[in-house]
Amino acid sequence: MAMNRRSLLRTAAVGAAYSALGAGALSGCMPESVAGQVDWAALRRRLTGALSLPADADYATVKRAYNPGFDTRQPAAVARCANAADVQACVGMASQSGTRIAARGGGHSYAGYSTPDGALIVDVGQLNSVEVGAAGTAVIGAGARLMDVYSGLARAGRCLPGGSCPTVGIAGLTLGGGLGVLSGKYGLTCDSLISAQVVTPDGVLRTASAESEPDLFWALCGGGGGNLGVVTSFTFETVAAPQLAVFQVKFPAGTLTEVLGGWQSFTRSAPDEFWSTLGTSAGNPPTCRINGCYVGGESTLNALVDKLVAATGVQPSNRYSLSKDYLSAMMYFGGCSNYTAEQCRPNWNGGGALGRESFTASSRVLNQPLSDPSELTALLTGRTGMDILLDSMVGAPSRIGAADTAFPHRGALATAQIYVGATTPAARNAVNEVRDALGDLVGNTAYVNYIDPDLSDWSTAYYGTNAPRLRRIAQKYDPHGLFTFDQSVTKC
Repeated sequence: MAMNRRSLLRTAAVGAAYSALGAGALSGCMPESVAGQVDWAALRRRLTGALSLPADADYATVKRAYNPGFDTRQPAAVARCANAADVQACVGMASQSGTRIAARGGGHSYAGYSTPDGALIVDVGQLNSVEVGAAGTAVIGAGARLMDVYSGLARAGRCLPGGSCPTVGIAGLTLGGGLGVLSGKYGLTCDSLISAQVVTPDGVLRTASAESEPDLFWALCGGGGGNLGVVTSFTFETVAAPQLAVFQVKFPAGTLTEVLGGWQSFTRSAPDEFWSTLGTSAGNPPTCRINGCYVGGESTLNALVDKLVAATGVQPSNRYSLSKDYLSAMMYFGGCSNYTAEQCRPNWNGGGALGRESFTASSRVLNQPLSDPSELTALLTGRTGMDILLDSMVGAPSRIGAADTAFPHRGALATAQIYVGATTPAARNAVNEVRDALGDLVGNTAYVNYIDPDLSDWSTAYYGTNAPRLRRIAQKYDPHGLFTFDQSVTKC
């Protein structure tokens, strides 16, 4: 069975090894249509791709997102767009009829905003090409998943920093910022973005770049998916694919406080080439392990891991390292070491071997190290079934100003992903409780790609002081609120 990054972080086995394109309109200022009154037949005739309605045999399959917890959602229709013109047709119909609309790429939306009831889902999954030019720039379709991206780039000897889950869509990752295992060396995914093709609420296909539609481009670099339109393709700057070394260190139960203290201290001064994530699991006592990679050779990696372990003052119970090429490393972190790249794709709509996953999650961002690491240990002690993953954010991302892109968390130490592998009310309550308690320790911060429908003052948490500018840009491009949803920056 395949293992994703969360599974990898729970094990010490060698060889074991997210984001919707955007949220749709869940509530807004436009008049809401009745699905039966929309001329779906007319839209179907306009599309090169397929349109699935509730009466169609494939509807139950094509409406699925990554999280089975959203299977009860009943969108009005799912349009599987074959080109940008299809997207324009969908946006135009929604604008004219007042139909709610939601864009979907990878379908990993943590709040299910990519599968809202009564909405037209604009699925861009077929727009998944990866084309690398002679100068090393890559044009990537908005429907490409990360394994499509990594394997396509690797064939050309190129690399783009991105996330670890192979079924996450490139669009959602980029539009929310894009944290990943190579962030320290190469920055966030959005930091490599040159331009994007995006269908705005008026149905126009625009090129957003630093020179063309610069406000829109600024907002697309970390402002969250689904707020300003539907992206159909991205153009990225890439770098030569590096040699990497990966590692895992597992520590004895009951040592989380010491390990966290040492990890924080080491991470603040780690070289850009070194990235790590501290995975913690609730229990009595909690357990922890550190995974990571180094852009370079295994011997240098192990010297750095020696320093990291020394900083914790704890003797590991297990440790290993491996040297890998770029694609093999990305497959390792995605839980696909025992699969081919073709198998490392979704089994629900991509012909691969990777399944779906039920989960409830939220996040915080640690702008500074926790002054008392034992407080995180206390949050996890006595609980079951919960992980908190601390992903390093130091290095290249910190050397871009907080206002230079819509992503505000520049200079932070790490993100904290709070995760429970269930979608029950008890899971939601547990995540909310730990999220709020962690917020008391680190402040009102959160990562928009771990979007949380229960988060209070979410605008400040996701966007910080960039929120007012985002709202102004949204009002400029979407004055009638076509892309308004529960946590959108579009306000009427």
